[in-house]
Amino acid sequence: MQNGNNLVAVIGAGPAGLFAAKKLAQAGADVVIFNRDIRPGGLAEYGIYHTKYRMKAGLRRQFLKILSDEKITYYGNVSIGVDGDLSLEEIKKLGFQAIVVAVGAQGTKWLGLPGEDLKGVFHAKDLVYHYNKLPPYSQREFSIGKRVALIGVGNVMIDIAHWLIHDKKVDEVVAVARRGPAEVKFTKKEMENVIRNLDLDALDDEIKRVTERMLVVDQSPEAARDFILSAVSKAKEPNSDTRFTLQFLSSPKQILGDEQGNVCGLEVEDTKLIAREFDTKVHRLGTTRVLDVDTVVFCIGDKVDESLGLPIQWDEFVKHPMPRFPMNELSFEVYDPEVGKTIEGVFVAGWSRAASSGLVGYARKDGESGAEVALKYLEEITPPKDSKAILKSIDEKMGSISHTVIDKTDVQRLIEIEGAQAEALGLEEFKFDTNQEMLESLEE
Repeated sequence: MQNGNNLVAVIGAGPAGLFAAKKLAQAGADVVIFNRDIRPGGLAEYGIYHTKYRMKAGLRRQFLKILSDEKITYYGNVSIGVDGDLSLEEIKKLGFQAIVVAVGAQGTKWLGLPGEDLKGVFHAKDLVYHYNKLPPYSQREFSIGKRVALIGVGNVMIDIAHWLIHDKKVDEVVAVARRGPAEVKFTKKEMENVIRNLDLDALDDEIKRVTERMLVVDQSPEAARDFILSAVSKAKEPNSDTRFTLQFLSSPKQILGDEQGNVCGLEVEDTKLIAREFDTKVHRLGTTRVLDVDTVVFCIGDKVDESLGLPIQWDEFVKHPMPRFPMNELSFEVYDPEVGKTIEGVFVAGWSRAASSGLVGYARKDGESGAEVALKYLEEITPPKDSKAILKSIDEKMGSISHTVIDKTDVQRLIEIEGAQAEALGLEEFKFDTNQEMLESLEE
């Protein structure tokens, strides 16, 4: 007769991982969360714009409530991967029946343009981590110039533009898109943060410049302009004179540098749109021009982390094309294409399943779906006879790691300490800049 419960490891403590852990624990599994960072939250802690204090505080309360479940164990400051504190194979050997990987998309996408190695070229993810004070990005120096080109026109671009306009107060920000104004990816709500700095005359000139190419594929210049300007009614008041512009149907070709290796321009090539059955594709026209900028930031999405040790194709972990346990016609089961088999008992959720898809609400839903798939798998697995003994051995293993490992009691204390610091300093929020400062505060 068994007296134990199924043991599930959740890798990553962002929204997908935490809500997966909650679902698994509610179903009776003993769940152990391993997190690279000291504090949980992932995307919700380090990906949301840094001044959205109320939103972040509300999410932290939700996450602390999840961690308070006695069936959930939390180990923070533990790296998982080929060269990490533990590999996935080592985690399997600890006694887990299933592993849900929810580490997000930690890698960065680039276009492979000439000049990407110049000084003054950055990726949006690194800047977002920097201003949200994620160690070690919080300590990195990012030398931002006065005229910044942002490649991409999604919500991440808006976040970076917001930071450049409101925090850095640069002279000019130009967002560059290979597609037209009818295919922008940012939302009206996000555009409200920066539209007061948008040069409206320049917007009209730009839409006029690309109108003929839009009409060829039955896109309305007027509707595109109306959508962009729909953010004006609830726009945030500006605090800088930064000029914000948009360049459409312009594909980055190369980044130009000076003799000292600094960015001095971005060459773009004109494009046109070709209609397809359900969307459009971009065609280069061969004509180019140079934008006078001294900084370039790629805002084009993310890819998964190769160091985790799972098979990767097209910047994502490989999912089984014909899963045993499909959920909403999606696959959460990790697949090894070299041998043509599922990697038994390993599942992906959140951005680990589909990189850069959606925000917190999406990650929560995807994490819960990944947990449901894992639970279906566990129905066919015999639980261990003594899960408590395995949990004890796992805790002993964590104690043998050469650096400090954080538990959920530490997380609660850290949030209280930082909250007290914020109150004492009269700030909306206070965060320690480094892992060392966090650990020292807990020791005190």
